[in-house]
Amino acid sequence: MAKKRIAKRPAARLKDIDDEQMTAPQRALRDAIFAGPRGQRKKLNGPFQIWLNAPEFGDLAQQLGAHCRYKTGVSPRLSEFAILVTANLWKAQYEWFAHEPMALKAGIKPQTIKDLKAGRTPKAAAKDERAIYDFIKELYKTRRVSDKNYKRVVAVLGEPATVELVGILGYYSLISMTLNVFRAAIPEDAELPFKE
Repeated sequence: MAKKRIAKRPAARLKDIDDEQMTAPQRALRDAIFAGPRGQRKKLNGPFQIWLNAPEFGDLAQQLGAHCRYKTGVSPRLSEFAILVTANLWKAQYEWFAHEPMALKAGIKPQTIKDLKAGRTPKAAAKDERAIYDFIKELYKTRRVSDKNYKRVVAVLGEPATVELVGILGYYSLISMTLNVFRAAIPEDAELPFKE
């Protein structure tokens, strides 16, 4: 059996900061992340490892992220759907790698995920997912949302959760930019979700 070929990856731009190397503000950020809804981890990775380089900013960002991820009126399924749409638009390797399993667990159909990853309109998506998809695509393309797409999303989420959806999109754009600029690595044995 032929060994699966792993695409060459660009090198990360920042070195990981181990527990022994952390300053007091970096330890405080690590401890805040571990004490929050994301739970205890063996080590920080992805954007959290990157934010150790700017721990005061990182703490504010991780607090916003914890709220966006766990405390909004947007259901986990629709939140994960929005995260995947954003990850695809930014071609954020780490974000897709981290959230694809969460999206499956939250109830997004495998075919819908496959379509999103390929950059196709997810025709098999549930009606509420399609409303979210059209809203996001229009927002990123035109920097505005038409009355039609706005009303569709408000009909699904209500006004407070629509405000929170826009916050989720902004937060995961920040995440995607952070991951892409600093080239956050996914495991060496994992296939890159998107071509570099």
